[in-house]
Amino acid sequence: MFLALKEIRHEKLRYGLIIGMIVLVTYLVFVLSGLAYGLAQQNTQAISSWDASRVALDKDANDSLPQSLITDATAKKVNMTSHEAYLGQAGVVAKAKGQAKLSAQFLGISRDQFIYKRVKVASGHKPVKANQIMVDDSFKDNGYALGDKVTLNSTNDKYTIVGFTHNAKMSVAPVVYGSLKTWRTLSHVTSDYKANGIVSNDANFSTTHGLSTLSMSQFINKLPGYSAQNTTFTFMIAFLMVIAMVVIAVFLYILTMQKLPNYAVLRAQGIPAKVLVTTTISQALLLVVGGLVIGATLTLATVLALPAGVPMSFNLPLLGGVTAGILLTGVVGALIPVKIILSVDPVSVIGG
Repeated sequence: MFLALKEIRHEKLRYGLIIGMIVLVTYLVFVLSGLAYGLAQQNTQAISSWDASRVALDKDANDSLPQSLITDATAKKVNMTSHEAYLGQAGVVAKAKGQAKLSAQFLGISRDQFIYKRVKVASGHKPVKANQIMVDDSFKDNGYALGDKVTLNSTNDKYTIVGFTHNAKMSVAPVVYGSLKTWRTLSHVTSDYKANGIVSNDANFSTTHGLSTLSMSQFINKLPGYSAQNTTFTFMIAFLMVIAMVVIAVFLYILTMQKLPNYAVLRAQGIPAKVLVTTTISQALLLVVGGLVIGATLTLATVLALPAGVPMSFNLPLLGGVTAGILLTGVVGALIPVKIILSVDPVSVIGG
């Protein structure tokens, strides 16, 4: 370690450039990972808050909640318990006097069912009347406040915001919670229709009666664009990691090869090969760890500087895997020339 630190202090420019390269690679990987995970979260935040396990949809709806319609007659055939809840979904444009229009997903729920009970209130209270709604707190970021009268789509009815909920998004749009009656109005369907789907927190829930039952993971993967978006980001990050590993390994390999004359002199002075190998690995780890720390700091600064609307979020296991991969790359890059270090001939290297 002493030799590693001393050499780094002596060759500041060379090692500074290598650390800079590692910082840029780390920063790019961290930011892309955060954006990918954040965007994926914004597709499913509302769904995750229900802690549900299964979804029943019309069998001809192609596993799509908005395309599914469950009639009242069909709903009566389903054995509804405290573990099940009706859910209606409609795309809306929310408007309030003096405020910007916001595209949102309206979710109609019933007050006596588990989804309503599990939705958490950030401020205000949950809707208790048909003309009341609770909205994602991104509405607050756009100037909306408790008590605002909002119109949804082109209807003349006004709905009062009585509560805000935190991180309630679905298909990258903020969620508006209201009644199933309001959902029928917005969807232009009669009282003959009960909901778009039935959500259950019972992992064994299943039903027929013209309905198909999906696990929550199957349902989420069928959300518009969700699978394609996640697959794209996964491949981007994977390729970036591979490229980063190759670049870091090559730089460390070249750096080690350039120091062979120095190693030859040290070997001629009687320094054991084991010490040189340990020094090489220690030096690589110091460079990579330094780059990781600076890259993580820049990523944190970026998160703090970004506006609230940018969907950046971090998953600790994912970050841990990325960090471990970059550290492993540094070790591998330093280990590649170990055989040459062990077999270096001081006479041939110095004499050459």
